[in-house]
Amino acid sequence: MRRKRVRPIYLLPNIFTSLSLFSGFWAIAEALDKKFIHAGIAIFIACLFDILDGRVARITNTTSKFGVEYDSLSDLVAFGVAPALLAYLWALSVYDRFGWLAAFLYVACGALRLARFNVQVETVQKKHFLGLPIPAAASMVASTVLFCSHFGYEEEFRSIFLPLLLYLLAFLMVSNVRYYGFKDLNFLRVRPFKTAILAILTLVVIFIEPKVTIFLISSVYIISGPFMALLHPRRKVTEEFFMEKKEL
Repeated sequence: MRRKRVRPIYLLPNIFTSLSLFSGFWAIAEALDKKFIHAGIAIFIACLFDILDGRVARITNTTSKFGVEYDSLSDLVAFGVAPALLAYLWALSVYDRFGWLAAFLYVACGALRLARFNVQVETVQKKHFLGLPIPAAASMVASTVLFCSHFGYEEEFRSIFLPLLLYLLAFLMVSNVRYYGFKDLNFLRVRPFKTAILAILTLVVIFIEPKVTIFLISSVYIISGPFMALLHPRRKVTEEFFMEKKEL
């Protein structure tokens, strides 16, 4: 009898995915210990590893169906459960049932967002993401915690702002609003000297006041989707969406 050929599992990108998953679990542990700043930092570290696993897989041509599924499971923990638990313990627990339901809505919409991405990854979402990516949503939650902790905002402020933020992020993740995917990096090859200067200036600004800068960058990216949708005719966007959907 012929043995079934076992599909290989590429080690390098899955190592970065595992590190992202580990960072997400670390964020959960820190949130449970009431170390909310550490939990926010751990979520950003998970975002870094999540970016690296995709880049490494594309550069080394080691993308696989297994890697896509494993990455989604890792993302659900690191960018779904971890930021939702962080938000609940940091500001939403005062609302009791309303608080954990808001956190659950965020997790559920994040899971739906990941499932839709896996189905449409080869067609609709080549250059742009359909709906807010869940790592960007998690970054917004983590940067809000770091930003408010830095300026010492009172509990009343964050207990009002964060539920509204979670509902907004949940809606954007399952919406048809398009977000730039940063997968096409050809502009880096066109003007390498200018982009190097821009990258250095960006890093300098971030390191001067990282908590404020990261919060502003996250906020701008969140707003960019609805803003660009308003700039384009609604009819044109709808037609493009249904044309791409036919390719599925």
